[in-house]
Amino acid sequence: MAEFDDQGRPKAPEGRPASTPPAPQPAAPSAAPAFAFNRPTIVSLLYLSSCVLFATGIVGLVLAYVWRNEPHEEWETSHYTYLIRTFWLGLLGAVVSTLLMVVAIGFLLLGAVAILVIVRCVLSLVAAQKQQPMPNPETWLA
Repeated sequence: MAEFDDQGRPKAPEGRPASTPPAPQPAAPSAAPAFAFNRPTIVSLLYLSSCVLFATGIVGLVLAYVWRNEPHEEWETSHYTYLIRTFWLGLLGAVVSTLLMVVAIGFLLLGAVAILVIVRCVLSLVAAQKQQPMPNPETWLA
């Protein structure tokens, strides 16, 4: 039967040195950081969902305008400019594409505009997750 000392550790048999307690194990690495639902992320997700539900794009635009005028982190300012421009660029492209559907090039242009809007939203999402400003928020391209 094993004997224990005052601290609850097993006593070493006579004639043998007491074993040292095991070294503490390093803490397990924490899981990957969770997806952050900050304001620019929410607007980007609303824009992306507008590919299916048009109204969410308008909600995203309204939120971007409202949140731009409220106190926020410094890095968010460039996102609001970028996302507001993304909406207007997408709307302008959709209108021009619709008019050009008469000559069939509008279908291709509409696809290009959709890809551009999706790329801009994803770029904003990636930067917002890193809490970094958009490098060139006033650009009309990606």
